[in-house]
Amino acid sequence: MAPKRRWLRLAAVLPLAGALAIAAVVALVTYRVAFELSLSTTRASAGHRLDLYAASFEREVGQYANYPYVMALDGTVLALLGSPTDSARRRAADSYLEALNDRIGTLDAYLLDKTGRVIASSNWNKWDSFVGRDLSYRPYYQNAGVGRVSRFYGIGTTNLQPGYFLATAIARGNDTLGIGVVKVSLDQLERSWASAESPAILSDEHGVVVQSSVPAWKYGTLRPLDAAARRQIAEAQQYNDRALAPIGLSTLRELDDRTHIVRLPGTAGSDGSFSTEGLFLAESRAMPDTPWTLTVFTDLSEMDDLARLWAALAGLGSLLCLGLLAVWRQRRRHLGEILAARAALQQAHDHLESEVADRTAALSATNERLRREVEERERTERTLRDAQSGLVQAGKLASLGQLSAGIAHELNQPLAALVTLSGNAVRFLDRGDLDTVRGNLERVRPLVERMGHLTGELKTFARKSSGEPQRVGLRKVIDDVLFLLNHRLTRGRVAMTIDIDGGDIDLWCDANRFEQVLLNLIGNAVDAMEGGDDQRIILSARREGRFVRIDIRDNGPGLPPERLDHMFEPFFTTKAPGVGLGLGLTISAGIIRDFGGELVASNAEGGGAVFSMTIPTGGGEAT
Repeated sequence: MAPKRRWLRLAAVLPLAGALAIAAVVALVTYRVAFELSLSTTRASAGHRLDLYAASFEREVGQYANYPYVMALDGTVLALLGSPTDSARRRAADSYLEALNDRIGTLDAYLLDKTGRVIASSNWNKWDSFVGRDLSYRPYYQNAGVGRVSRFYGIGTTNLQPGYFLATAIARGNDTLGIGVVKVSLDQLERSWASAESPAILSDEHGVVVQSSVPAWKYGTLRPLDAAARRQIAEAQQYNDRALAPIGLSTLRELDDRTHIVRLPGTAGSDGSFSTEGLFLAESRAMPDTPWTLTVFTDLSEMDDLARLWAALAGLGSLLCLGLLAVWRQRRRHLGEILAARAALQQAHDHLESEVADRTAALSATNERLRREVEERERTERTLRDAQSGLVQAGKLASLGQLSAGIAHELNQPLAALVTLSGNAVRFLDRGDLDTVRGNLERVRPLVERMGHLTGELKTFARKSSGEPQRVGLRKVIDDVLFLLNHRLTRGRVAMTIDIDGGDIDLWCDANRFEQVLLNLIGNAVDAMEGGDDQRIILSARREGRFVRIDIRDNGPGLPPERLDHMFEPFFTTKAPGVGLGLGLTISAGIIRDFGGELVASNAEGGGAVFSMTIPTGGGEAT
């Protein structure tokens, strides 16, 4: 029944889907035809508008293009270039440039010597005077030549005023004497663009917008700048550390090399307002004698809206009736599904009520069973904790047994010394040599204190732990463990390196049980390296948030990779048969888990085994 219903639904949907597809195709074709017809007309008017903008730019800049040549004809300028250090000639040249700048209406006019340093300027008597400044880093100096004008746009490094720089070389024969420069303001040109209906921008060879009818776009970029372009701009100090971020222009379609359909982040209205983004036709043209590109944007929003309207009208006629039919059929089917769902819901409700009582009884029985299981689990955990404490204590006693030879050696040495010193003291006392007797007695005391410290450490280590965590200094625990292992480390010529972050770290644990872990891990490392020529153990500790990571690394043969996953299983050992029960690592891992941490084993990259543990810090109780 269900497959038949699905086929019926599919048969009902297919005609509607076909009608929608036909309507979509009709609308798309209509939109494309209407848009392309309007676009051909718009491109013609956009080209004319680009001509007008280009003419206004060339007219604005062209009127100043010959003034650098005029400077080369003045006698005071030539006289100063012939003797740059003559103060009288400099004053005469400053006055000439000041008068020239006032007459022609430029921002500044100044003269550079051959090295690129300003020797005369129209603003010589102002706070922002250029006189004495080294401008050799500017491209208009580097590119200046005789008989041609070098052009450059940038922001002044002294007064931060943007302008268009025109420069030419002043020469006498084949010898270049200096560079004449005039700085022109393009504000009037930008104001005339702002009053036009179409946005326009002037961009440099890197794509940086130097002039724009939209103020927000100025000193933005048409595309992201690469590292080489940013370095070149920075060396020329062209834009005075401006951010030069992309303005957000995105190209949607390329009509030819200089014509594109783009989406702009914003446009300026004729009343000076700033509107939202829109669809535009971008017409570009390279400006002669400059590395600049002029781009004029023609708004395509109305044309796009009109094309969309025609597309909607074309598709609406074929879609309207079929759409109404589809809505009616869908509503009818939806009402049927609602009625069926209500009937199923009522049936489910009746069935659910009949099962509630059975489920309640079953849940009550399950809760009772879970309560008994929880109690049994708690008893088992208490038994396991008691067993673990017993195993820890047994491990301590076993460790004491392993250390017995070293302990005997540590005690025998001071005892032998005490016998010798006491016998000598009697003989020297009989001779009356009291100074020697006093010296012997003074050497007896540190020997006795050493024996007492050793027996005290053994007593402390052997006592049963309370199991309660407290603040513990890591360095103190390490020193106590190394004191107990001193004989094994000395006998095996093991080099022990301690690296603790900050010198010492407080832990939150039981010190006695933690000593057992360190004693077990360091002892295992000594056993693993036994017989080696160069035996080293590195113990490092670092803070990691609320925990301390402690690594114990040896330079032994390492752990078999196939056995790493079984290292902490009870009765598993890599030692020879009869040496150890395989419970040391299991007990140590359980102790670290009780502290709220973790113990893991791995192999170091350079060889040897690494046992890493994390333990809560002593900054407060671990949560």
